[in-house]
Amino acid sequence: MRQVRPKKSLGQHFLIDLGIAQDIADTVDACTSIPVLEVGPGMGVLTQFLQRKDRLLKVVELDRESIAYLCANFPTLEGNIIEGDFLKLDLRQVFEGKPFVLTGNYPYNISSQIFFKMLDNKDLIPCCTGMIQKEVAERMAAGPGSKTYGILSVLMQAWYKVEYLFTVHEHVFNPPPKVKSAVIRMTRNDTHELGCDEVLFKRVVKTTFNQRRKTLRNSIKPLIGPDCPLLSDELFNRRPEQLSVAEFVDLTNRVKDYVNLEN
Repeated sequence: MRQVRPKKSLGQHFLIDLGIAQDIADTVDACTSIPVLEVGPGMGVLTQFLQRKDRLLKVVELDRESIAYLCANFPTLEGNIIEGDFLKLDLRQVFEGKPFVLTGNYPYNISSQIFFKMLDNKDLIPCCTGMIQKEVAERMAAGPGSKTYGILSVLMQAWYKVEYLFTVHEHVFNPPPKVKSAVIRMTRNDTHELGCDEVLFKRVVKTTFNQRRKTLRNSIKPLIGPDCPLLSDELFNRRPEQLSVAEFVDLTNRVKDYVNLEN
């Protein structure tokens, strides 16, 4: 069967370096003995190495041409190819409610959405690995005080240990992307309860980072108003990129009684 034609509309850049594919597949070994779900297998360059792990593997693919290729070239995947959009998938149905590792060479155009969906299902996903745009990987792994530390950093690190594993250059793809890529691994930390309202926590993080160059005193006003008595506190002299996850939890608890529910 002929190879699959990469489709720009789906953000497809097929990895052609087998050594790198092997290295990415090995990242799932951080969480053993549970099934693996691969997102966007394409022509199976990563799939072939994941199959050697002797654990249940399912793949989810939106591209019908790729699905036909997988069916023809990976007969052992029969019954384990999910045709559809990962973002619309009910993850509790994939392995009958059991935990699994999420992995893949993720499409750049939806990688952040994939990880936000992972957060919504964090009790099911103790480990997530894979390849994404280098810039996004750097943001996810960045610590407080870094220029790349932001919304994605805080929301991910609240629940996961994020490791930037290695950089992947453009020439190992067909077609080559215009940016470098990176392989990451996220493993659930020991946090089971944030210690604050999770929905409000997300609002506080997003609201303050939407004006990241301003101090908290100014950036949080859309949430609590300009006359909130808390704003005189020294904490609000700081900028959002200076706060750790724990400090964002504290900030959330401090502003909860002053939030303008109409916003």
